Amino acid sequence: MNGGLLTGVNGSELDEETVFAVLSNQRRRFVLHALQDRPAGSEVPLGSLAERVAAWENGIDESEVGSKDRKSVYTSLQQLHLPKMDDAGILGFDERGGTVTVTDETEDLTIYLEVVNGSEVPWHGYYLGLGAIGASLVVALATGAGPFDALPDLAWVSFLVATLLVFAAAHTYTARGRRLGTYERPPEVE
Repeated sequence: MNGGLLTGVNGSELDEETVFAVLSNQRRRFVLHALQDRPAGSEVPLGSLAERVAAWENGIDESEVGSKDRKSVYTSLQQLHLPKMDDAGILGFDERGGTVTVTDETEDLTIYLEVVNGSEVPWHGYYLGLGAIGASLVVALATGAGPFDALPDLAWVSFLVATLLVFAAAHTYTARGRRLGTYERPPEVE
C-alpha cells in the first residue's frame, strides 16, 4: 500500500477507502462476482446482471427469479450501486444503454473477493508446520539422530518434496474454489 492507494493487478492505483466502500456491500460484491471472468471491455446487459444478482441473493436459480425481485435489484443497481461503482472508476455504467462495461479495475478488485472460512487454519500455518518438520528432518539426517537410517536420505528428501507438492496443489485447488468467480452461485455472505 502506498499512502492509502492499492496497486491493482493491472498496475492501476485504487483508493483504499473506495475499494473497501465498494466491497462493504454484498450486492456490489455480487456485481463484481458476476463480472469477474469477463475480459476488460466486455459489456453485460443490466437486466441479466440484475437477474443473476437477484438469484444469488435469494439462493435460487436464475430461471426462478420473479419479476418483483428482478425489478427491485434492477432499480437498486441502476440508481445506487452501479453509478457509485462507475464514479469510482471500477466499472463502466451506461444508464441510457442499460449496460455495464468491465474495466481493468474490475479485475483488480476481484483479488479482494476471496472467501476465507473463519474456522479454517490459514495456509501459512500449514506451510510453517511443514517447514518446521522439514528443518527437523534435515537436522536429524545431518546429525544421524533418530530412526532415519532405515531409508536413504534421498527417500526422506523425496518425501518432503512430495508433501510440499501435495500442500501446494491443495492450496491452489482450495484458493480457486474459494474465489467468488468460480462458484456457480456465491456462498451465503453475511
